[in-house]
Amino acid sequence: MPTRDTVEIGLNRFARRGYDLDEVSIVPSRRTRDVDDVSTAWQIDAFRFDIPLVTSPSDAVVSPATAIAVGQAGGLGVLNAEGLWTRYDDPARVYGRLREAAGDGAPPVAMLQEVYCEPVKPDLITARIKEMRDAGVTTAVRVSPQHTVQLAPTVLAAGVDLLVIQGTIVSAEHVTSQGDALNLKEFIADLDVPVIVGGAANYQTALHLMRTGAAGVIVGVGADSFSTGDTVMGVRVPLASAIVDAAAARRDYLDETGGRYVHVIANGRIETSGAIARALACGADAVQVGEPLRTAAEAPGGGIWWDSVAAHPRLPRGGASPAVPPTGSLQQVLLGPAETADGRTNLFGALARTMAKTGYRDLKEFQRVDLVIGGYTPARQDD
Repeated sequence: MPTRDTVEIGLNRFARRGYDLDEVSIVPSRRTRDVDDVSTAWQIDAFRFDIPLVTSPSDAVVSPATAIAVGQAGGLGVLNAEGLWTRYDDPARVYGRLREAAGDGAPPVAMLQEVYCEPVKPDLITARIKEMRDAGVTTAVRVSPQHTVQLAPTVLAAGVDLLVIQGTIVSAEHVTSQGDALNLKEFIADLDVPVIVGGAANYQTALHLMRTGAAGVIVGVGADSFSTGDTVMGVRVPLASAIVDAAAARRDYLDETGGRYVHVIANGRIETSGAIARALACGADAVQVGEPLRTAAEAPGGGIWWDSVAAHPRLPRGGASPAVPPTGSLQQVLLGPAETADGRTNLFGALARTMAKTGYRDLKEFQRVDLVIGGYTPARQDD
């Protein structure tokens, strides 16, 4: 049956209207605030962070060293437990091959698939987590849902602080005829560490994932500028609508449990400081950022970007990017100062200024900011 937020796309077939972040704008209020009085801090479980950043677990931007640097800058760096750093003792040669193959373009998908054929080594998972722990930052690693049961014991034994179970689309209970499936509710109930899980694409999935006992739910399918998930699978999630849906699920779950708060982490083409502000204004507690970090001088990919699904052995859903020159240090990308006006450096300094310009002192207050849908498209500088 049609509702007020659906449109008829053909005879008796209706689709819900969704909005992406670039279709939503933040409306200033009557109050402004000094930027020094604004806090961008957030906390998940016992872990507090100065900026609402969870890195994408992409080998292009996260090594143990960059995860440490992100932690020291106030965010949460997430290392891929199924990535290059747990497959190779020294991945430097692999990165070199990818950069050499890129030349003036991008490394081919076939090469990405090849380098990820090397098996994951549990002892390297342990070593990488120890390296991060020894630096004194909060440690987090990502495992895919299909490999969680196999790899989680090694990850947990190594003393990780936060476990991230992330795939393109994750459900609370996967149905399969091929052996036992991962039941997240049963799995999480047995753990002593908080779990972040995702991605969720709508209200119902977000609510189901919250009911597993997860501390955080990733919302969105992680589509970036080089993602082909829409082309390959026909899956596209308008992120502004997905965040609002998940925030509604969080509110209902809060009522259902009498006060248990689950954090919403937005993921998907969040490439500028404006997109970060919009995602948080829609109701996210933090954002998962990947591609913008490739411009940091410390990025292990040397300016090349690829997501983990780009190397899928049977159905890659994205490609690698050409290399871009560094725009500054990781500190500059995250906290400034910015030397360009494109919104790709000083990402979280800009967020603080947006909050100040709209009069909000912390992220929870900022989630109440007014939003408007508009048809304005900024002019390109070369127009």
